[in-house]
Amino acid sequence: MAEATCDIGLIGLAVMGQNLVLNMNDHGYKVAVFNRTVSKVDDFIANEAAGTQVVGAHSMAELAALLKRPRRIMLMVKAGETVDHMIDALLPYLEPGDIIIDGGNSHFPDTDRRTRTLTEKGFRFIGTGVSGGEEGARRGPSIMPGGSPEAWPFVKEIFQAIAAKVDDGSPCCDWVGENGAGHYVKMVHNGIEYGDMQLICEAYQLLKDGLGLTAAELHEVFAEWNKGELDSYLIDITEQIFAKLDDDGVPVVDKILDTAGQKGTGKWTGISALDTGTPVTLIGEAVFARCLSAMKDERVRAASVLPGPAAVKPADRAAFIEDVRRALYCSKMISYAQGYMLLREAAKEYKWNLNFGGIALMWRGGCIIRSRFLGKIKEAYDKNPGLTNLLLDEFFSSTLINYQASWRSAVVAGVQLGVPTPAFSTALAFYDGYRSARLPANLLQAQRDFFGAHTYERVDKPRGEFFHTNWTGRGGRVASGIYNA
Repeated sequence: MAEATCDIGLIGLAVMGQNLVLNMNDHGYKVAVFNRTVSKVDDFIANEAAGTQVVGAHSMAELAALLKRPRRIMLMVKAGETVDHMIDALLPYLEPGDIIIDGGNSHFPDTDRRTRTLTEKGFRFIGTGVSGGEEGARRGPSIMPGGSPEAWPFVKEIFQAIAAKVDDGSPCCDWVGENGAGHYVKMVHNGIEYGDMQLICEAYQLLKDGLGLTAAELHEVFAEWNKGELDSYLIDITEQIFAKLDDDGVPVVDKILDTAGQKGTGKWTGISALDTGTPVTLIGEAVFARCLSAMKDERVRAASVLPGPAAVKPADRAAFIEDVRRALYCSKMISYAQGYMLLREAAKEYKWNLNFGGIALMWRGGCIIRSRFLGKIKEAYDKNPGLTNLLLDEFFSSTLINYQASWRSAVVAGVQLGVPTPAFSTALAFYDGYRSARLPANLLQAQRDFFGAHTYERVDKPRGEFFHTNWTGRGGRVASGIYNA
């Protein structure tokens, strides 16, 4: 009979799982591991985990027997049905009060369901986002746990020990909220990641096509950007990407096919935005830009049929680079503001008590979107926990006001050069829409009332009173039911 000496178990020895195990071991925790392909267990123990106190298990029964009570078992397996199958296979070897942790990229409704189902059976469940890729998992990721609140005290010490730390030593991990809140916050993180990456790509194309900058010159530009306001993990790796040469001396980036992949979390963010009626336009455009990139063959054919404008190179190189930098920074602000709008609406809808400043702190280190900028979000919510929108914070509003001329110039330059800037452009359109005291939706409501008797409110009457006009003289007095679409 195996002796119950291990602090936590982990199932799933792909790269993220392996690195989390080694991270836990570094922090003094004894970890038991299992993998469906059992040969992977022995291979891991003999190689990456050699010389550690990691213990291999060859069955779920053995894994459960190795763990101290209440047992803590973390699943690092493919999201979806695989998680459910693993949980079902594991339950016969567990006891009420034991804790199952899903550390994959699960969709938050699945985490809601699993929390509810396992709680009914007497078990405790945590669905946690883990961000930072393989390097983050090994050296310190951002961890976003949700699920059963009563499970948190049993995993808090381990999670906060292995998480990334910010300058003052605070861990990039804290309790997010009940049920699917942790995976929801991770989903929004990934959506913002989509937006950040698309914005950087648009800056790249503007500089490459607009000024003809080489990869070496782009490396220098991004290296300079990374010293200032845009200091972040994604700008840092972009700078490094431009410097990497292939064996023949040609930059590797110039040899990579321009078709982007995606795993679905950006799409989920867009769907949730539509479901909650939140205008998260930039992340939506980032997802669609990836979809458009995948239409490579069609785009190549279209390129020979559909001409663009006669490109005129910007006259002042330094000024243009600075316009693009400022446009990138402003658009990034819009993306995060939209992401936080979505978190606010989800918190209302699902009755989560989200700590918005705390979420920014969790994203400050370890994760893919980590940046200097996130400190400003934390400061904004520390100053005003009830802040309705980041754009109304003095730091954000003053930056947008000061930089908007450059932002507009960069978008105009994209139009004149024929360079697509869907994320830059939608960010600016949102800014202009959000700051508009009156939008043309009055005409839209008139149209809806004309063809469907959907009614409208009036500027000269109290909110909540609805009216219908017989626009043609042929309509009746009856209006359709009032609803928002």
